[in-house]
Amino acid sequence: MRNRDADDGELAQAAAAGDQAAYGLLVEHHGDTARRVALSILHDEHDADDAAQDGLVAAWRSLERFDPARPFRPWLMRIVVNAARDLARRRSVRQTEMVSPDAPATGASPEQDTERALLRDRLRRALATLPERQRLVVTLFDAEGFSHAEIADLMGAPEGTVRSELFHARRALRDQLGTVREEMR
Repeated sequence: MRNRDADDGELAQAAAAGDQAAYGLLVEHHGDTARRVALSILHDEHDADDAAQDGLVAAWRSLERFDPARPFRPWLMRIVVNAARDLARRRSVRQTEMVSPDAPATGASPEQDTERALLRDRLRRALATLPERQRLVVTLFDAEGFSHAEIADLMGAPEGTVRSELFHARRALRDQLGTVREEMR
């Protein structure tokens, strides 16, 4: 068990016993990951914020069911994934529009901002073409650093299925984004 897992388990036990500060630390450790995972499902930053918050609140209410012998992060992300899927179902009739990549950018040079915005947009569009399972697996593995075993546990799927989904997701992304490397040179 990694040291972080042990620390998270202890914090979760303390939070289940009523220590709000312990749960606050868990939120600090995992809040950004929860948001990114929700964003990979919902494709909308505001909805991702809502789903991550819903998942974190649901986890707080369910801490007594957490098994401290198991890693906390996959348990929490399973709750966040479910919250994101629930929100997606509730909002499925609502249409949203993406912000145009031509919108004014701030930060580095306008050229760099434009290149980054275009790359993010292409990546977002490429990810959106993947089936939800592949999108979730590639986000959890490549962007969030989850292991194959953690993702398998989170999704309730065999580890081999997770590896296969990751392989197919990466291949599809490589096919769609293959020209980006040449364009960015």
